Amino acid sequence: MNHLYAKEKIKIACIGNSITYGAFLPDRATQSYPARLQQMLGDTYEVTNFGVSGTTLLKNGNKPYWATTTYQSALKSEPNIVFIALGTNDSKLINRKHLSEFSDDYKDLIKSFQNLASKPKVILLTPITVFRIDTSGIWDKPIADIMIPAIQNRAFQQDLEIIDLHSLFKDKEALMPDKVHPNAEGANFIAKRLYELLHAKFYAFDISNGIKEQKKEKSFYGFKNYEFTFKGRQAQIVEPKNAIKGKPWVWRARFFGNEPQADIALLERGYHLVYCDVAELYGNKEAIQLWDDFYVYLQKLGLSKKAVLEGYSRGGIYIYAWASLNPKKVSCIYADNAVMDVKSWPGAFGKSKGSKKDWEIYKADFGYKTDEQAKTAKDSPMDKVKDIVKGKYPMLHIIADEDEAAPIDENTIPFAKLIKAAGGNITIIHKPGAKHHPHSLANPQPIVDFVLRATTK
Repeated sequence: MNHLYAKEKIKIACIGNSITYGAFLPDRATQSYPARLQQMLGDTYEVTNFGVSGTTLLKNGNKPYWATTTYQSALKSEPNIVFIALGTNDSKLINRKHLSEFSDDYKDLIKSFQNLASKPKVILLTPITVFRIDTSGIWDKPIADIMIPAIQNRAFQQDLEIIDLHSLFKDKEALMPDKVHPNAEGANFIAKRLYELLHAKFYAFDISNGIKEQKKEKSFYGFKNYEFTFKGRQAQIVEPKNAIKGKPWVWRARFFGNEPQADIALLERGYHLVYCDVAELYGNKEAIQLWDDFYVYLQKLGLSKKAVLEGYSRGGIYIYAWASLNPKKVSCIYADNAVMDVKSWPGAFGKSKGSKKDWEIYKADFGYKTDEQAKTAKDSPMDKVKDIVKGKYPMLHIIADEDEAAPIDENTIPFAKLIKAAGGNITIIHKPGAKHHPHSLANPQPIVDFVLRATTK
């Protein structure tokens, strides 16, 4: 006789406010993000919507989630996974006087679930972007400046997964009819991100065990960042909560931590993030040797043989200098308002004002005595196209059409023409009307998608 036993469902508790509840949706029972997540996951999961409109994470808020019967029901449900999405209502003027208590209250809420017999995995969700301009009501500024850093700190201190929904909604105002609550499409957007997370194949991997140098552990937007000295230079390795197959990694060339939304999104997806300071060597022999040595070091730590190279501004010089000499060690390149010709910047022999100080540093780095020597040299990415395309890796350039520092018609545009003529693969995303700063995209999804395509073949 065969006995069939029903497998216990994985119970998911969605803790939140009206955004979780599904306020203002035509049919919240089927259109709220917990409902959509249930539909995506199927019968092996049981997703329960424990959202209560208007509630705060703050115990002293005007409507504390803590005081609701729904909260008690969530605890009694003994979930296996808990998504916490609170904080939007805490941004109201009436609650801002208590924001110094936000982090401790968040810690207590997390602990209240972790102490359950079911020992659930707790996952933190940042509030989505608020587009309503009302300094007396729900307001995005305290969300971005106070609450999200506090949530990131909780993720770091308690070693919890965190999902940045705020950046993912930066360009989604059209999905928020009242500028606070997502419509059905917006709710579905949240559900898809949570579904993606739950279906990712993560592996336990602690890179810190291999870092024998004296290191300092600090938070990189909620992730563990190990800072240490490598051959006299500052180095940093940020590890994801869990790694993915192959242990892919992103190598930021310069301006570590600036406009980090793409880095954060890739950390969420199991990528490591690394940095080795070579400022300001402009890709000369010393810089290349340092990076060669750091690459070997990272290989000993177990990271993938191919790197995702990321360069902002002058960082473009560095990533292409190394890539041109190491074409088989690159999975893809993401360059942002990047310098492709030193004659443009720092040289100022075109439209850019350049930088006299940096031009002199560049000349000294390569041993040039005169401007003419430097101008006729072949140190720019523009000069290394034949070697760059040997790697057959895809390149993504994001450019500000009004870039005053690295004008696009002196940098990426002519570079891309040379790359394409040589058979290379380059994609350009334009930012109409934008200047050199800020870098990246407010919503980094196109960058993330590009990297995922290049590294998960």
